[in-house]
Amino acid sequence: MPRFSVIVPAYKVQAYLHTCLSSVLEQSFTDLELIAVDDCSPDACGTIIDEFATRDPRVRPVHLNENGGLGRARNAGMERATGDYLIFLDGDDELTPHALRAIAGRLAATEDPDILVYDHARTFWSGETVRDVRAAQLTEEGKQPFRLDDRPGLLKIRTVGWNKAYRREFIEREGFTFPSGHCPDTAWTYPVLMASETIATLDRVCVHNRQRRQGSMPGAESRARLDIFDQYDRLFTYLDDHPELAHWRPALFRRMVGHLSAVFRGPGKLSHDDRPEFLIKSRAHYGRYHVPGGVPAPSREWLRHLLVRLGSHRAYRTLWVADRVRRGTAALGTALFRGVRAAALRLHYWVQRLLPVRADRAVFSSHGGREYGCNPGALEDAFRAHAPGIRTAWIAAPEHHHTVPTPTRKLRPDTAAYWTALARSRYLVGNVPFDRRLVKRRRQIMVQTQHGTPLTHMGLDLREHPATARDTDFAELLRGADQWDYCLSGNRHSTLVWERAFPSDYTTLEFGSPRNDVFQRATSVDVARLRETLGIPEGKIAVLYAPAHRAYRRSQRSTLDLERVLRRLGPRFVLLTRAHHAYGPPLTPQSAGRLIDVSEHPSIETLCLASDVLVTDYSSLMFDYAGLDRPIVIHADDWETYEAAHGTYIDLHTFPPGAVARNEDELIDIFATGHWQGSRSAQLRAAFRERFCPYDDGRAAERVVRHVVLGETAGLPTVVPLDERHPVPSAADSPPRSLGSSSTEDPVTLLLASVSSSGVSLPTVDGF
Repeated sequence: MPRFSVIVPAYKVQAYLHTCLSSVLEQSFTDLELIAVDDCSPDACGTIIDEFATRDPRVRPVHLNENGGLGRARNAGMERATGDYLIFLDGDDELTPHALRAIAGRLAATEDPDILVYDHARTFWSGETVRDVRAAQLTEEGKQPFRLDDRPGLLKIRTVGWNKAYRREFIEREGFTFPSGHCPDTAWTYPVLMASETIATLDRVCVHNRQRRQGSMPGAESRARLDIFDQYDRLFTYLDDHPELAHWRPALFRRMVGHLSAVFRGPGKLSHDDRPEFLIKSRAHYGRYHVPGGVPAPSREWLRHLLVRLGSHRAYRTLWVADRVRRGTAALGTALFRGVRAAALRLHYWVQRLLPVRADRAVFSSHGGREYGCNPGALEDAFRAHAPGIRTAWIAAPEHHHTVPTPTRKLRPDTAAYWTALARSRYLVGNVPFDRRLVKRRRQIMVQTQHGTPLTHMGLDLREHPATARDTDFAELLRGADQWDYCLSGNRHSTLVWERAFPSDYTTLEFGSPRNDVFQRATSVDVARLRETLGIPEGKIAVLYAPAHRAYRRSQRSTLDLERVLRRLGPRFVLLTRAHHAYGPPLTPQSAGRLIDVSEHPSIETLCLASDVLVTDYSSLMFDYAGLDRPIVIHADDWETYEAAHGTYIDLHTFPPGAVARNEDELIDIFATGHWQGSRSAQLRAAFRERFCPYDDGRAAERVVRHVVLGETAGLPTVVPLDERHPVPSAADSPPRSLGSSSTEDPVTLLLASVSSSGVSLPTVDGF
């Protein structure tokens, strides 16, 4: 008995069926049967199914003698299914990589519920992929599993059969089958959800739902849309037969009204001749199934209810026009207000530029108004420590204000206070260009901190790589560089790159990377506390996995099968995944407690301190991590492609920071053999560290402040030689020590508190 029976009906999808069936058979979870149903398709679907069946014994072909529609084809597949769970997939859609593994893991974690609801994304012919806007309903927090009464928001999820896994025993016990007709999912989804005793959710995209490029609806298919009324008749008949579910009537009535209005208003869904009949039937269904509580309070949905209730398109259009006029008037008022406000701010900025520059003011920004952190965060902390006469301010959106230290003034972008600070502050410190409307004054000093040592091409060098450069305005880029007074550099390599890629008349300060100062000042106790707050079990080896973004991929999902890697490495290892915002690796219970997603963690320095080894491909994090003198492993499975698309300054195969793997198996072998921490890896890391971390001795920020603010050119803190530096060791190299009771505080707060007496600066950063 397989775990899954994947049922794929096929009718006129010959162009997509290969991809669909392959997406099932190539899953990393292999305990499945694929029941492919040829719904008497007039094209080559039946032949394609038979070809797959001859190549893979898991494929069970079914050929129907006549076309019966989607519901009948699915029912034919269910009759032959033997798996624990039923999964439906349309013939032009596809499963995402490792989807079945994630589903299987979630089912095990929630003790085999009747239904597991998972997410999907729409894929358009243009190549765009858009996740469902109702994904928030699939949160895995709270009670698991649950009943629909506990999470009624699930009714807002699309009423389709292919975004759920169904326990076959439950479906057979309740006697559920798909109805006939054009819209069988409506009369299937709601009864199944209401009848189930246990439901669970999986917050992961498991299906790519193809959106075909097509014109208006042909007449025959438009007529088929009228089947929706029969489907709602079946749904409310089911409620009549199950009086214990009567409390769902108001909600289902609202869903019906929304569905009917969406079909009527949707472009190309109904032909012109069918629209009057559709409205007449809609009005009849409104009167037939209306119940107290079924009409929502006045909101943006009131017009939809009037459309269905009145059954008059003319009245609907009249009310729609009136509502549009009302909204247009409000929008015009808002636009006028914004225009007046913008003009007032421009005037305010102009007036402020006429006033003297304040020598005791400094304003900082990181990544255009994000969290407090990166090099600007380290310098802001150093300003307060070494130039206490300077009053500092931090530019950040309101949702990031909680990350800014209490003594630092918080500035919201595009406010009067923001423009005052930009106009009158002596020091402007940031790691990306400031507001392009900024006019730098003669007495102002701008410090460009950058945000890491460059591996890929930057600045003007991107002109040779249009896929990465995209819409870069190189004239604006040079105008911004012309405003710099100082540009920070962590090493000679960075100095040469910055001065070539951003040619202008600034002074390069080759003093080191301020954000890495904490690596030399934190203690083993700090590391142990950070690991505890991240949930890393004592005695485990924590691997930080931080892949880089690739401009040439539409999908940014990692090519590594993280579950397989963890299984092969064994129980000694824990994996911290620092994914790009578009990655989202699955967290499944086979590795519960060992696969920790830290993609949203605000401080990359914290994660570096807590880990024992870094695994990356082309992230510039490797240059910072080398300052910790901890093992680094490179997973370069597409180096040639990456180099061609992005351009690189360094060949990682020739000059790596540690062991290099060309594929997943080699990566596993590097850890299995201990090569990741062997003598050869240590030699490579030492050479890499000598080249790229010559000044990262814990006092880089102090050197910058003393030179830029205090005007010191001689007597700056002497750089500590590499062999005399002692970065905090990893937990694997430190003896265990008691930490007392566990804390639920933020790890950054903990570390700041624990090392404040020694003057440690711990900025947060999300800039890799």
